[in-house]
Amino acid sequence: MEISRERRREIISALRKGTVPQRGLDFLSVGLGRFEPVMTGELADVAQGSSVFKAVRGEYGCGKTFFGRWVQEYAKKKGYAIAEVQISETETPLHRLETVYRRAMEQLSTADCFLGAYRSIIDGWFYGLEEDILSEGEIEASDLEALARRADELLEQRLLEITRATPQFAAALRSYRAAQRRNDHATAEGLVGWLAGQPHVAASIKRIAGIKGDVDHFAALSFLRGLLLILKDSGFSGLVLVLDEIETLQRVRGDVREKGLNALRQLIDDIDGGRFPGLYLLITGTPAFYDGPQGVRRLEPLAQRLQVDFQTDARFDNLRAVQIRLPAFSHARLVEVGLKVRDLYAQDAQDRERILTLVDDTYVAELASAVAGDLGGQVGVAPRLFLKKLLADVLDRVDQHADFHPRQHYRLTIAEDELNRVERAARGAASVDEIELDL
Repeated sequence: MEISRERRREIISALRKGTVPQRGLDFLSVGLGRFEPVMTGELADVAQGSSVFKAVRGEYGCGKTFFGRWVQEYAKKKGYAIAEVQISETETPLHRLETVYRRAMEQLSTADCFLGAYRSIIDGWFYGLEEDILSEGEIEASDLEALARRADELLEQRLLEITRATPQFAAALRSYRAAQRRNDHATAEGLVGWLAGQPHVAASIKRIAGIKGDVDHFAALSFLRGLLLILKDSGFSGLVLVLDEIETLQRVRGDVREKGLNALRQLIDDIDGGRFPGLYLLITGTPAFYDGPQGVRRLEPLAQRLQVDFQTDARFDNLRAVQIRLPAFSHARLVEVGLKVRDLYAQDAQDRERILTLVDDTYVAELASAVAGDLGGQVGVAPRLFLKKLLADVLDRVDQHADFHPRQHYRLTIAEDELNRVERAARGAASVDEIELDL
């Protein structure tokens, strides 16, 4: 698989810092091929006007975030707009869907616009109106007055469905278009910000459009529907929205948790009811979230909707089910991805052959075993730290120092402050002072 120098550097930079790359995940994917046929079929159905809800389960470190971004990248190639939201107790709590909607619009991405694609999608939709008019052949491009008049007529026709779904969304779109025509950039920017769920838009700007207040929990769902209609009208296949780390619901106050679980149930029911044609919604969570007492099982209707039998061998899982599981990382998969990263790094190294000689397949396998061993033998939580060590501690040094030999000069050390909570738990406590208590 060919990958550009810029993309290689993005991947290496992210992994060196211990984070999941935003792009280029096809190159790093290991063991995900079995999901591709079903995902392809589901995305094709969504492109035809249906909607899909998918719940992904997996232990910490098995690659849920990676899988979500892999799905997004795959969908983008199929003509989808994509967005990812990390569910958070403070910034993006699930029970406040207006915050989830706002963050999704901030993260909106397309094949032509990596981040912040919301305004370009809206502008592209208006541009498409004028292109459709000119293709009719009845109005010349130089006749700006006639073109504007006909564009307004076509705009109202296209807004009919949006107006039925969310009148305020349509009203703000009209005013945004009018502000653009009179070169009122401040008003246009304020209105597109309000459409994207941004708070604190000046009241004077909202009065121009005849709208009030900020986008709340219920308006957020209507605005999402309005965006889906615009995406469809603009030639996009739909929207893939990933809600990652949804298990954070287990750590919030009881009443907040109940609201969050109910919001999730509402989303599933709305998708099943056909309210969001063109939406592929994917959530990720740990088994404890789906099966434990502080998660999905606290809301019986939600538990029923997500119930899937995972008692059989994982080889025979139904990948079309509403809930699917990711397999834990094996040592072989850990080594395989390590070799991919080494080969990627070697393409831009000062001495490619030296990299491949000193950091050979055997050394990569030994380092993978050492990192997993330091983490209590739990390979499933090792990928992040292993790749970070491979890049920052070994490959970078081999590349920069001609006399550095990893087998002679490097000994694996893992400090407590470079571990996340799950890795620290896997490593085990050396004394009672290292045991974290939630008080």
